Amino acid sequence: MEHSKWFATVASIWIQCSCGASYTFGIYSAALKSSQGYDQSTLDTISVFKDIGANIGVLAGLLYSAVTSSSRFGSGLWPVYLAGAVQYFAGYFLMWLSVTGVIDRPHVWLMWLFMFMAAHAQTFFNTTNVVVAVRNFPDYSGTSVGIMKGFLGLSGAILIQIYHMLFDGNPTTFLLVLAVFPTLVSLALMSFVHANPSNTSNDKPHLNRFSLIALIIAAYLMIIIIFQNVVTFPSWAQILTTTILVIMTLSPLQVALTAQRSEQRSPSPVMAPLITTLEDQDEVEMNPLQAMGTFNFWLLFLAMICVLGSGLATINNITQIGESLDYSTVEINTMVSLWSIWNFLGRFGGGYVSDLFLHRYGGGRPLFISLTQLAMVAGYLIIGLSGNLYIGSVIVGVCYGSQWSLMPTITSEIFGVKHMGTIFNIITAANPIGSYIFSVQVIGKIYDKEAQERGGLCHGLHCFMLSYFILAAVCAFGVVFSFVLFLRTRRFYASILQRRLKHLQG
Repeated sequence: MEHSKWFATVASIWIQCSCGASYTFGIYSAALKSSQGYDQSTLDTISVFKDIGANIGVLAGLLYSAVTSSSRFGSGLWPVYLAGAVQYFAGYFLMWLSVTGVIDRPHVWLMWLFMFMAAHAQTFFNTTNVVVAVRNFPDYSGTSVGIMKGFLGLSGAILIQIYHMLFDGNPTTFLLVLAVFPTLVSLALMSFVHANPSNTSNDKPHLNRFSLIALIIAAYLMIIIIFQNVVTFPSWAQILTTTILVIMTLSPLQVALTAQRSEQRSPSPVMAPLITTLEDQDEVEMNPLQAMGTFNFWLLFLAMICVLGSGLATINNITQIGESLDYSTVEINTMVSLWSIWNFLGRFGGGYVSDLFLHRYGGGRPLFISLTQLAMVAGYLIIGLSGNLYIGSVIVGVCYGSQWSLMPTITSEIFGVKHMGTIFNIITAANPIGSYIFSVQVIGKIYDKEAQERGGLCHGLHCFMLSYFILAAVCAFGVVFSFVLFLRTRRFYASILQRRLKHLQG
């Protein structure tokens, strides 16, 4: 049981569901600000360190590579999870001690460190779960990565529902729960997560059931979020809806049990993987330095700066944009809350749809980065020209989320799986880099200039119109980068379809 890839998948899903606390910053940020006497600028800086910590996972990738290449730890991945759990507990526990006054008010740079550690821990869990998913399901890596990234995207909404049920109005206690709960979940489940890359002919139906559960949870959360922003939930309704949510989150175990019984009753034939590395004839596995020496790496990195940076800049500024366009507080809160759902749909859909096209038509995954960036160009123009945040935020949210399943999967395919954890985490650095450029240097400075000309506040479409024209142009450049990558790799992806046809004929 411990070495079953199905139970490994369930354990990874549950860890992903618990470790997305970086998405709950808005719950406890006010308590952090008031208890420490911070101004808004200082609080925003702490939030920046949260984003940096959650996106700079190179150390997690290096540790994963070291653990898997050493016989000292056997087949276990516990050192990676342990490193994440220690940081998770230390970061949030020290913040809780600071907010409650148990320890003297720390210098602001220490709070930066606490926040960075807490967010950085997420990369150790996420890296391990994603890479194991790719290794366990090599022919459906897009779907499996989409499932992992999708549940991580939903984790913030899940944790917020638990907060509303148990600690509503008490964000300080919620900080302590964030220190303890994800840490215990990861420590309890880490022994179940192993790479067991057997590739059988009936993996897809069971993966589809995991996918269906994720979609049902996302739809359920969307309904709850909309109602919570329109009406006040009584306590009994909050308890009932959250209990149902927890039961739904536990349901992947039934899929694993069914899959395990199916394999034991009538073992499926083991198949050679259809997807190997780009240089499969030589079985090349690139290390990070070798990957960074290729043109393909920089095409992917630049494409990610364009799409991830501009997308994160949008969510970071959506409240201010809504206020300048006279959206109501309820409308703005609803759009912010639903971002996690659109983000999930992109994360899940990007992997699932690209797998579908790859197996049916031999379509290269980089093409889907180009298509989603084209859609983002349209989304930015809708926001810039009409100010329609409803349509614009849905388009941008879905397309932004899709990159989180497409990029790691493409990385594993063109650079190999051995050092995938390190390489895709290096590329992930494009997220905070792009966010700083487009959020601070573009949107922030243009808004400040417009506001200064009008006495300190800016209302109307003109406040952000130029910014979103620039973001649309940036994404157009991203389309070029990703399309060139598609052209350079299309022969490799076409060979996957040829191998699949040979398997079917054989």
